[in-house]
Amino acid sequence: ARRRVPAPKPLHMVGFSNGGALALMHTLDALDNPKLDKPDRLVLLSPMVGITSFARFAGVAGLPAILPAFAKAAWLSIVPEFNPFKYNSFPVHAARQSFELTQTLQDRLVAQQRSGGLERLPPIITFHSVLDFTVSTRALINALYARLPANGSDLVLFDLNRATKLGPLFRRGVAWQLAGTLPGEKRNYRLTLVTNASPTSSAMIERVIEPNATAVVERAIGMDYPREVYSLSHVALPFPTDDALYGTHPDNIEEFGISLGAMSMRGEVGAFVIGMDTLTRLTSNPFYAYLVKRVDGVIPR
Repeated sequence: ARRRVPAPKPLHMVGFSNGGALALMHTLDALDNPKLDKPDRLVLLSPMVGITSFARFAGVAGLPAILPAFAKAAWLSIVPEFNPFKYNSFPVHAARQSFELTQTLQDRLVAQQRSGGLERLPPIITFHSVLDFTVSTRALINALYARLPANGSDLVLFDLNRATKLGPLFRRGVAWQLAGTLPGEKRNYRLTLVTNASPTSSAMIERVIEPNATAVVERAIGMDYPREVYSLSHVALPFPTDDALYGTHPDNIEEFGISLGAMSMRGEVGAFVIGMDTLTRLTSNPFYAYLVKRVDGVIPR
């Protein structure tokens, strides 16, 4: 990256999911190693600061795979591969590695905080869905943002669609994803919650709490939550709705022969070899334009 953007031009690093964890690890390494280029700002999308607890025991779950008859135990899931850019099947070893990465990252954050190294950390702006099946919202807030100095960092959370009237269908606790997660005291970073203007409105607002403040400022963003969408997802944030493969409204549906984000099929249950969650997971971001605007606000073009 530095070869493409020679110094003294600013270096901005963007990371999505485990790429966000790797971007953070590189930045922490650069605090102690002058030979590494430290980014001037980090942009993180659904960063893997912490993941679900099952991954901690994923290695144990895969132990039977040493016996040929139990080879499938080496995989958390084995499903048809129809995505041209990523595997759908997921090995146990990858889950274990992801967990170990987050533990190392959290340990490094604690060590740098104790030594005062985080005072030299560049500003971070993070975008994250409140409902995320892959990474932990609580870890993002408590393990990363609660440790940040007052360096101009931002945390942007996208709420569930509170106007869907789907409350009785949600698993227990889903509708209260934010409860007990956000600290009540003043913070060193700007917090933004993108949410419905009211429980009966699809119009979206941003609720902003500035650093070292508790007052909430509400502003309309001029966008609506699509009525058919009840939340964003871990994989949705980086992709616009007109993406040819992942978009809900693809601009070129013939580019890949199929548009995964626009699939809407109905029929009898039990016909597919994969769970319907795989096909109904949102893969594009209806607030992508808002995300780009926020990034442009901290990194002028």
